Amino acid sequence: MTLYDELVARGLIAQVTDEDEIKDLINNGKAVFYIGFDPTADSLHVGHFMTLCLMKRLQMAGNKPIALIGGGTAMIGDPSGRTDMRQMMTPETIQHNVDCFKKQMSRFIDFSDGKALLVNNADWLMNLNYVEVLREVGPHFSVNRMLTHECYKQRMERGLTFLEFNYMIMQSYDFYELFRKYGCNMQFGGDDQWANMLGGTELIRRKLGKDAYAMTITLLLNSEGKKMGKTQSGAVWLDPEKTSPFDFYQYWRNVADADVLKFIRMLTFLPLEEVDKMDTWEGAQLNTAKEILAFELTKLVHGEEEAKKAQEGARALFSSGNAANMPTATLTDADFMDGSIDILGVLVASGLAASRSEARRAVEQGGVSVDGEKVTDIRAAFTPDDFKEAKVVKKGKKNFRKVEM
Repeated sequence: MTLYDELVARGLIAQVTDEDEIKDLINNGKAVFYIGFDPTADSLHVGHFMTLCLMKRLQMAGNKPIALIGGGTAMIGDPSGRTDMRQMMTPETIQHNVDCFKKQMSRFIDFSDGKALLVNNADWLMNLNYVEVLREVGPHFSVNRMLTHECYKQRMERGLTFLEFNYMIMQSYDFYELFRKYGCNMQFGGDDQWANMLGGTELIRRKLGKDAYAMTITLLLNSEGKKMGKTQSGAVWLDPEKTSPFDFYQYWRNVADADVLKFIRMLTFLPLEEVDKMDTWEGAQLNTAKEILAFELTKLVHGEEEAKKAQEGARALFSSGNAANMPTATLTDADFMDGSIDILGVLVASGLAASRSEARRAVEQGGVSVDGEKVTDIRAAFTPDDFKEAKVVKKGKKNFRKVEM
């Protein structure tokens, strides 16, 4: 099976242009491809996971990845899939986020010896002359055609600013610059980026002639990626300071039965022959598949040692209540009022609830337990002595903390 065929079999490819040429480049390690990342936070999250795994697969086959950080486009914001205008960020915040991204990407992509590049589109976009853009780039874009694309039609109902309208032009210019500077001959993106990506391909061919070598591939990223990365408590980050390895493991351990084999195919590096054998798994076997998924992805992001700890902690939790490798929250004297803390305070102080009102709802709905005993009274209180030996506090089916003094 060729690499391209494997990408299709794993459910990663949605649309392509010039399929024969793309197959030749990918299968023979001749692709210099880019994928863009908006630096809107100081950590990547699991919504980026499919993209990072794809870049790793292609690099392992000899292709060269370019991770394009949208430091310039982040100054505007992408209207794709949005009904409101994205908040603009300062250059200092963007640069901090870029630095964090590279550190996390290095677990997936080998940047040594020119095997991959990390570039920031601020390096060329911030220096563009407005009149030059109008003369050199503007004539190649039809406003009528741009307005037919879904990314703009959604925003037109509430008001599309001229600022946002320029995003497609800027993203297209990125591909043009990467083609000229680095020989980038391929771009990947989610299915919501198809129009922007085609704009880049067209710009290259119009500016440099019909023989200009540039292709696009759209991945089945958007719908799946948006399903990933969110829990009731917020985003699932790759940064262990934001999402612990245990919580990261638990996120994947608790995916829906209908999703587990799909995610194993898309995200892990297990041989397809091995994954195909799991297609007939049912019942308890799906729990085994979830353990495999959680372990493989936690190992990829946090290393094998942390993956083993998370797996052992999760198994111990469900078998004997042992919380050795569970995330820990430490209460301080300041958390106690008149020598006690109520269950709502415990949930907030441990990070299991964002507010007392959220904690109250969880208790009233029967979703809170302490050391395996359900807590239904919102006035239930504890003293510092109660936490001299750590207690396992649980909220819902997926959120746990070892709480101690």
